[in-house]
Amino acid sequence: MDIQEYIQTRVDTEIQWYNKRSNYCQRMYQGFQVAKIVLAALIPLLSAYSEKSYMVAITVGSFGAVIAIIESIGKLFKYQEYWIQYRTTCELLKHQKYVYLTQSPPYNRSNQTTENIFIQNIETIISSENNQWKTTNEVHRDDADKR
Repeated sequence: MDIQEYIQTRVDTEIQWYNKRSNYCQRMYQGFQVAKIVLAALIPLLSAYSEKSYMVAITVGSFGAVIAIIESIGKLFKYQEYWIQYRTTCELLKHQKYVYLTQSPPYNRSNQTTENIFIQNIETIISSENNQWKTTNEVHRDDADKR
């Protein structure tokens, strides 16, 4: 197996898998969050009418139960955690692929060209942004877990 075949069959396949799973986990996490926000906002609004209608009282109670279920499913399947983890892995794989394909350090054996320095700097910026995004999202997750 040559390196191009390895990149196509292994690296690109992994990048695609991590990208798809990250996107899926992101959609699930954000969808659950939106549902919880909407349901939680409706509870106080509807509870003012719960004394007048038995069905409204049942609806308010059901919204609370659905919020608890959504929260439990989110914790069980760890959508936010996996979204961050998969996105980070995907971006790291892409970073290594691009550095290799452009023969930038550490994959070059000769003096660096200006193109290599440019690529290395761009990849450092992108990598730094990805790490900052991961850290920010982990802090938000940790804050949410404390509540």
